[in-house]
Amino acid sequence: MVRKALIAGAVVLLLAAQEQWTVQHVARVDLALPVLAGLGLNMEQLRQDMRSPALDELVRQDLKDAVALNVAQTPEFFVNGKPLPSFGYDELKALVEQALRESYG
Repeated sequence: MVRKALIAGAVVLLLAAQEQWTVQHVARVDLALPVLAGLGLNMEQLRQDMRSPALDELVRQDLKDAVALNVAQTPEFFVNGKPLPSFGYDELKALVEQALRESYG
């Protein structure tokens, strides 16, 4: 539970400070790590974890999944395997309602 809370906190911090660690749409880890320092993480352990083969494999699998699902951008939403045709609240609501009709009549 603590790990999930740290991950959620890290995501919030990174997204809020995205302009600080991206340069021309390229993520710069050297600029992102200082943003995370406020979480009280063991930064050396984080650096080691970032170089782990297990993490590499997770990223590779995510990329394979993205290719298999034709994900071209994030966020990309799917409802019961169907992609959201265009981004927006109304479009997502319509896709969910369609899935409910198909499943429950």
